[in-house]
Amino acid sequence: MTRPGLMALMSHWRRNPWQLATLIAGLALATALWCGVQAINAEARASYDRASDILASGDLEQMRKRDGTTISTDEYVSLRRMGWQVSPVLEGNFTAGGQTVRMIGIEPMTMPRPVGFESTETTIEDASRLRVHPDDLAIFANIDVEVQGDAGRSRGTALGDISTVQQVLEAPDQITRLIVDPVQPIGLPPLPEQYVVEGRTGQNDVARLTRSFHLNLTAFGLLSFAVGLFIVYGAVGLAFEQRRGVFRTLRAMGMPLRHLMILLALELGVFALVAGGLGVALGYFIAAALLPDVAATLRGLYGADISGQLRLRPSWWLSGLGMAFAGTGVAAVAALIKLARMPLLSFNHPRAMSMHALASGRWLAGVAMLLLAAGVVMSIWGQGLIAGFSLLACLLLGAAFCLPLFLALALEGAGRLSKGVLAQWFWADSRQQLPGLSMALMALLLAMAANIGVSTMVSSFRLTFTGYLDQRLSSELYLRLATPQEANVIVADLAARGVTVLPIMSVDARIARLPAEIYGLRDDATYRENWPVLHSVPDVWDRLAAGEGALINEQLARRNDLHPGDMLATGDRVLGVYSDYGNSEGQVIIAEAAFSQRYPQKQATHFGLRTDDPVGLAADLRAEYDLTGEALIDQKQLKAFSLSVFERTFSVTSALNLLTLSVAGLAILISLLTLATLRLPQLAPVWALGLTRRHLAFLEVLRALCLALVTGIFAIPLGLALAWVLLAVVNVEAFGWRLPMFLFPAEYLQLGALTLLAALLAAVWPAIRLARTPPDKLLRVFSNER
Repeated sequence: MTRPGLMALMSHWRRNPWQLATLIAGLALATALWCGVQAINAEARASYDRASDILASGDLEQMRKRDGTTISTDEYVSLRRMGWQVSPVLEGNFTAGGQTVRMIGIEPMTMPRPVGFESTETTIEDASRLRVHPDDLAIFANIDVEVQGDAGRSRGTALGDISTVQQVLEAPDQITRLIVDPVQPIGLPPLPEQYVVEGRTGQNDVARLTRSFHLNLTAFGLLSFAVGLFIVYGAVGLAFEQRRGVFRTLRAMGMPLRHLMILLALELGVFALVAGGLGVALGYFIAAALLPDVAATLRGLYGADISGQLRLRPSWWLSGLGMAFAGTGVAAVAALIKLARMPLLSFNHPRAMSMHALASGRWLAGVAMLLLAAGVVMSIWGQGLIAGFSLLACLLLGAAFCLPLFLALALEGAGRLSKGVLAQWFWADSRQQLPGLSMALMALLLAMAANIGVSTMVSSFRLTFTGYLDQRLSSELYLRLATPQEANVIVADLAARGVTVLPIMSVDARIARLPAEIYGLRDDATYRENWPVLHSVPDVWDRLAAGEGALINEQLARRNDLHPGDMLATGDRVLGVYSDYGNSEGQVIIAEAAFSQRYPQKQATHFGLRTDDPVGLAADLRAEYDLTGEALIDQKQLKAFSLSVFERTFSVTSALNLLTLSVAGLAILISLLTLATLRLPQLAPVWALGLTRRHLAFLEVLRALCLALVTGIFAIPLGLALAWVLLAVVNVEAFGWRLPMFLFPAEYLQLGALTLLAALLAAVWPAIRLARTPPDKLLRVFSNER
């Protein structure tokens, strides 16, 4: 009976093509959004892996100075003479023509070559040759070194012999770190105290720092997949309810229950394969469209460079197909269990779903209570980014499962307040249609809550970030010179003009095995009045100027649980913690005198200038010293650039939110179209009592708007709770800083209007079909009554 059984099952989809479209479209869109995110993450990870052998030296141990300063050539030679098998590496940034390249210098003769580290990148045939990506060749046009294009290198990085890199960076006798050979001679003398050996991490700093960003993307992809899964769940459940008569007939004809369930699973497996293939193809185009913005975000926020070309990698398209099958299985499991428990002589009543709606609503409400309770537990005792996203999942799913009960209570209350017969029928009929629309409305709730939560987070970040820039970028002009000699001449001229010159000096360091920067700050009213200090000891600026300690940024404080009064690994006492939004690395600020004493080789070439006439001063400096636009930057230009980086940072999440809301709107449209044919037995008696088809169509549109409005009202507190979790939990764990939360009622009203418009557009088509339904089709309803 396999062939007749399959034909009987497939006949349902031929009669109800919109239901088939619902299932395929929902699963394909869900898979597409998931695949798009995974494709972007896979491309980024591949770029990190290509650079990891040189940037982090694979799984090799690293030796550094304990205080974070560079290692001199004499110190390196001394370690080699002691018997330590180490190889030097120099890293630094080279800027030309407005572009920055990360320079890596190595010594090929002493470079260890364990498995996984033997590559053409570590063999430099000509010591004077740099290897760069072909797109970066123009940056080194005016440098007196030989440059070779290498398509295998990541954009924004250059590899060469350490002596060549020292020449380009103008950093003679400097070594950033030493790679420790895993094979060392027996009887090595103890390592001098000023050095520290860091264990094998197996991961470079860039991949570690960007992990939170990719986890955020994955979470949004999973949310989008969940929204699409609600559509699939609704379509599969509705199809099972409609085919109760077919199941009863097949069982009565002798088909075993197990055989029937295998046929249904096979049917859904074919649909999952088709929808998964479409989703993978669509996900490729979504990823290709979003990848440039993701690359710009990673480059601006983390200094990470990823390839701008998307490749069809098995890791993400196989995961997409797997998610399609898994999602179909999750959506079908409840219906299959219901089929297994269905009595042989179960009747195919047209109101089958309504009969089970109350029990299903109670079951969902119970699950929702458990999820919300789990969320409360995680909010109190959970730690880490995974706990934060688990809290989000419990919150969103718990609220979504509460929605049917909330809507039922709201409709019941509206019915009790209604006086007219037509109004009471309208609300009662709305309650009856609720089971068929609940999944689409859950998808709408999740999409709206995500939009409210993310827009609140982004707008709060924008408002805070703008104020933060006004505090941090307090100098009217910023001067960036090439050499200390040129800086001495121009600074002397500026002092004669009465301009306040604030040097900006920093060195790279490692604190708690993560990259950090140490700055030297001149004591000035500019910093005392504007620096965004969050927590500090009394008289913090006086004590900082006296060299009694250091200020640290919020990221460093949170990652290492540091507070004012604690001691840093550098030997400095923490005097205060300041906000540092948009930066992933730790920062330490010490007094200018202490900085010069600790790092005498570092001379200032970057300065902030305080003046009452920035336009005139800039014109004079450019004319007298032939300064380019990059050497002298106006504060307004720098703020505009920072805000542009900010906007691109969140363009990806905004695009995913818009796609998710579009999927939810499509869910409502397809659900209404699917239910249109099932509505005739309920509408025909009302039509026969005197209501016109046009009036009935108007009531159908009004019903969709009312349900969307109630869902939107429920979505506002859920979205604000989501925003709080994002700002107070996820953002702190992911980036190391906490933002204040602001409310934006105008944005919520705009989103509500957009949601009502989507519901209106979704309801118009089914309403038009109802208004054009031939009268004889409505009359046939009475002839088919049992």
